[in-house]
Amino acid sequence: MLRASLSKPGLVNRGGGVIGHQPAWLRHLAKRILVQFGKGARPRQFRLERFILNDGGFLKAYEKRPIQILRQRRFSPRMCPAAGPPRAWQLPSICTPGDLAQRLNLLPNELAWFADCRSMEEKLPAGPLRHYHYRWQGKCDGSARLIEGPKQRLKAIQRCLLREILGLIPPHEAANVFRSKRSIRTFVEPHVGKVMVLKLDLKDFFPGVLRARVLAIFLTAGYPEKVAQLLTGLCTNSAPPDIIKSCPGVGYSQQLRRLKLLYQRPHLPQGAPTSPALANLAAYRLDCRLAGLAEAVGARYTRYADDLVFSGDQDFGRMADRFYIRVCAIALEEGFEVHTRKTRIMRQSVSQMAAGVVLNRHINTPRSRYDRLKAIIHNCVLHGPSNQNRIEAPDFRAHLAGQIAHIEMLNPARAKKLWEQFGRVRWG
Repeated sequence: MLRASLSKPGLVNRGGGVIGHQPAWLRHLAKRILVQFGKGARPRQFRLERFILNDGGFLKAYEKRPIQILRQRRFSPRMCPAAGPPRAWQLPSICTPGDLAQRLNLLPNELAWFADCRSMEEKLPAGPLRHYHYRWQGKCDGSARLIEGPKQRLKAIQRCLLREILGLIPPHEAANVFRSKRSIRTFVEPHVGKVMVLKLDLKDFFPGVLRARVLAIFLTAGYPEKVAQLLTGLCTNSAPPDIIKSCPGVGYSQQLRRLKLLYQRPHLPQGAPTSPALANLAAYRLDCRLAGLAEAVGARYTRYADDLVFSGDQDFGRMADRFYIRVCAIALEEGFEVHTRKTRIMRQSVSQMAAGVVLNRHINTPRSRYDRLKAIIHNCVLHGPSNQNRIEAPDFRAHLAGQIAHIEMLNPARAKKLWEQFGRVRWG
C-alpha cells in the first residue's frame, strides 16, 4: 500500500534523512490529486495509488531523489462525502469497521461473516450456513425471477441500515416507489390526459445493479473504503450455482449462462429490505438524464421501480420514435437495459395504461379487473367465501380487502360500492 501523507512537512528519503521543507513538486502533486478526485466520491485506494505512481511530476521527483514508501497507517479515517448534495445528508458517522460492528450490535467476526465480502455464499452447501432463502417466481412472459429473502438475523441488520443510513439519502424526484408519501397514484398523475404516453420497462432491474455500483453509493456518502465495503457486502449477494440450475424452464446452455452472469455476480438481491432504496439511488444518474431529456422536449417523466413513463403533447408525439431511441441509449450508458418487447407508444385513441392504471381522462382501474373483483365478492355473498379462493391466498379476506383498497386509492366512488358489498359477506 502506498503511504504518502500530503499534509506532512517533509518526506523520508532512502538514507533515512528528512527533507526539512515541503518540496514544490509535492504541493503540485496535491493540487493535481484534488483536481482529479476532489469533486467526486471518495476514491478507491488503488485508484489513488495508480494515479500517484503514473504521475509525471512524482516520477521526475523520484528520479532526482528517491523516496521511501511508508507502509504504516498513521492517520484516523473520517467521513468524507462528495461535493454537492451528499454533504447535506445527515448520515451517522461510521469511520471504522469496529464502529459499524458496534452500531449493528455485532462482534467483528460476526460482521465479517454477514458482510461476506469474499462471496462465500455461492460456495456453501444448502443448509443453515447460507444467509438467504431462495425461490423462483414465474413471470407473465414465461421466464422466472429469483427471489432472495435474507434470513432473520441478516434481515434485521439490513432493516437497521435502511432505517439509519439509506432512508436518509433522498432519491431523485422522478422516483415514485420505495419512498414515503409516494405511491402509484403520484407515479401516474403527471401523465393523465396527455396526447402521447411512452412506457418502457427496464430489464433485470435489481440483479442488474452490481456490487461496484453499490460501493460507489456508500463512498459518495463519505464512508471510508473499509466501512463502505462492509456495508456493500451486507446489502449484496451471490446466488449459489445449484439454485441457478434449479430455475424452471432452463432448457439450453445459453440461457443458463445468462442466469449465471445475472445472479452469481454480487448484485442487489430482490427480497432484501435494502435493495429497493439502493436501486433508487443506483438509478439517480439515469433519472437525472431522463428528466433533463424530457424537459428539453416539453414532456414529463416519472419512474416506478423498473417502469419508466414519459408523456407530452402533439410535438412530443411527432418525435416519440427518436425520443425512444435516445432513452434506450442513455439507459445503456448508465448500466441499464430497456426491455424492448414491453415498450408501448400510446395515443389517446387507445387505452393508455401504466402500472395497471388507465390514464386517458382520469386515473382509473381497468374495467375488466373491477368487474372480476366485483363478481368474486358477489359470489362470496351468495355462496360463501370458502369456494371463491381459487388463488389459494392464505388470508382470503385480507386479500380482497387489499384489492378494494387499491381501487379506492385510484377511484373512491367505485371502491365505495365494493366496500358495501364486501360488508355483506359472511366470513364465518
